[in-house]
Amino acid sequence: MCGIAAIVSRRAVNQELYDALTVLQHRGQDAAGIVTCENGRLHLRKDNGLARDVFNEAQMIKLRGTMGIAHVRYPTAGCTSSAEAQPFYVNSPFGLTLAHNGNLTNAEALKNEIFVEDLRHVNTDSDSEVLLNVFAHELQSRNKLHLSVDDVFAAVSGVHRRCRGAYAVVVMIAGYGILGFRDPHGIRPIVFGERKTEHGSDFMIASESVALNLLDFKLIRDIAPGEAVFIEENGKLHTKQCAEYTDHCPCIFEFVYFARPDSIIDNISVYKARMRMGSKLAEKVLRDWPDHDIDVVIPIPDTSRTAALQMANVLQVKFREGFIKNRYIGRTFIMPGQKKREKSVKQKLNAIDLEFKDKNVLLVDDSVVRGTTSEQIIQMARDAGAKKVYFASAAPPVRYPNVYGIDMPAAHELIAHNRTEQEVCVAIGADRLIYQDLNDLIEAVRKGNPSIQHFDTSCFSNQYITGDINAAYLKRIESLRNDGAQTQRASNDFILEIQNCD
Repeated sequence: MCGIAAIVSRRAVNQELYDALTVLQHRGQDAAGIVTCENGRLHLRKDNGLARDVFNEAQMIKLRGTMGIAHVRYPTAGCTSSAEAQPFYVNSPFGLTLAHNGNLTNAEALKNEIFVEDLRHVNTDSDSEVLLNVFAHELQSRNKLHLSVDDVFAAVSGVHRRCRGAYAVVVMIAGYGILGFRDPHGIRPIVFGERKTEHGSDFMIASESVALNLLDFKLIRDIAPGEAVFIEENGKLHTKQCAEYTDHCPCIFEFVYFARPDSIIDNISVYKARMRMGSKLAEKVLRDWPDHDIDVVIPIPDTSRTAALQMANVLQVKFREGFIKNRYIGRTFIMPGQKKREKSVKQKLNAIDLEFKDKNVLLVDDSVVRGTTSEQIIQMARDAGAKKVYFASAAPPVRYPNVYGIDMPAAHELIAHNRTEQEVCVAIGADRLIYQDLNDLIEAVRKGNPSIQHFDTSCFSNQYITGDINAAYLKRIESLRNDGAQTQRASNDFILEIQNCD
């Protein structure tokens, strides 16, 4: 998962792009980058780390220009190399930079095709660089010295014909403008908005609407599946549907976990969706366990708070904050390596004993992925004096890998894979485990926008909407994403950095 932003303005965009990254930081804590354009010249800064650590005042001053794109990353295959920080750049044609959120499912085939047929070299393992080279080739094949808007849209159509998987993309074409587009399934989110000024309109594209809100841009709408939005350097806006076939299937896990609650995605309020998840989960408790003995509902900070509060309201039991979170520790779901993940859970949360002592506690989390966090938090509740510890997940059991840009681990590392719900309950040490039903989750999200007929629910259902995922592909993904492979890559990156220093 990554966060992307792009701005075409009448004034310098460096500070506003940085500010956008700070509110999209939850989408990636591994690397950050900004590139701006001034009179056809590009200025780039990117590196590993949080946005606040990658950029200082001297570097920000160098990012001159009135249009630019930005990116925050966490890697879907565990890579920590700064070489894969985005945006990526190619000098031909015209000078292109690209930032991408998602994952191409045919990246390996495309990489070979790019080399053999397009005569282009890909220097990293990132599918974002593959995507950039595909777009560059499609644009160059127009064989024009001066681009038209139709040329840009034709290149996007070429990308849709060649690329499969999930991609929400921003591209800057030096001296021309900013482009945003979305895959024909609309799996990953991307929106655009306008800010009127006395000199004309500024435009912004971003992963989530909160970035627009921060900078006083008015949300126009989501970029539709298969659609492209091109904003010329002078501020003129163009839109076009560039895909022959579209089937809107947004990722439902965005609403469960990744997106900020104050975002609007595909006309659905994330906050309202999570409230409905809490209502559905409470209704399941009342239906399946009418004589429950829950004394208090306690959320596991922060994503589950909205659902937990609504659960408490529907169940008519007390809601309490039982854990205090250290906000300077990153998301454990994003962290590579089991050892680092286990250590960070202990550093991240501290229990308030008086909210647990001698009570039957229902802990609520957004989901259960590996089970590491859940197991430790349940034990923390017992250590704080809880009589019984029940556990509720606002999402169904996560049993299958996600291949569309979320770093869900190898199948065998998912605690619910090949386990029943009761077996998961025993494994994490709960007295009772309540999972959301998939149909209830879909209904909770879809209620915000009934026009959406399908969602990507692959990590719950094993149904991959692009239709190109087979056992061989999943096996290759598992070899890249398991904790052992991530640890080995981290070690290799460390050795490489030491050699570079020498």
